[in-house]
Amino acid sequence: MKKSLIALMGVALIMGGCAKQVTYGDAQEVETTTIEFGSTDLQKIAVDMTDSMLSSGAVAAITRSDRPIVFVESVKNKTAEHIDTESITDSISTRLINSGKFRFVDMTRVEAVRKQLDFQNNDALVNPGTAIQFGKMVGAQYMLYGNLSSITKRDGSDEDVYYKMTMRLMDLETGLIEWADETEIRKKQSKALLGW
Repeated sequence: MKKSLIALMGVALIMGGCAKQVTYGDAQEVETTTIEFGSTDLQKIAVDMTDSMLSSGAVAAITRSDRPIVFVESVKNKTAEHIDTESITDSISTRLINSGKFRFVDMTRVEAVRKQLDFQNNDALVNPGTAIQFGKMVGAQYMLYGNLSSITKRDGSDEDVYYKMTMRLMDLETGLIEWADETEIRKKQSKALLGW
């Protein structure tokens, strides 16, 4: 009986030593867990692109007396990795909206809006006096779009990843590109010959 109790306590001690600990960290802290695209990269891209756009002379000219309406196309992922480019798009859009210089239309929600307007205008449950009428939405004047691409190189135990984010702001009436910029990130990783 004593041996089994000692064995049970030993197993409990070993299992307790293997327990995972979860802690909260600073979301702005540089993330260096892996060489793959991460939260620090997303934040850097969003800040670089919005700061560049907001400080552009062309953007200053089109926002001087008006808050133009912008449609943001989701950033295209041209890398070999699975990257949540919707998060990049959301971060850039949020920063631009909070600047107070632009207004946005959300094309990703048009179908949901269409269903709601159809319900409001065609269902007997809705008071016709409170229903939003079709044909009142405003169109975008500009489209913001971009691509995220990468190049990965390996040499023995060394790995190098280069990311490039390119964005453009197009005037939808004229087709002219009013602003364009790109930002780059390079990450290197070397694996030790011994160890993990």
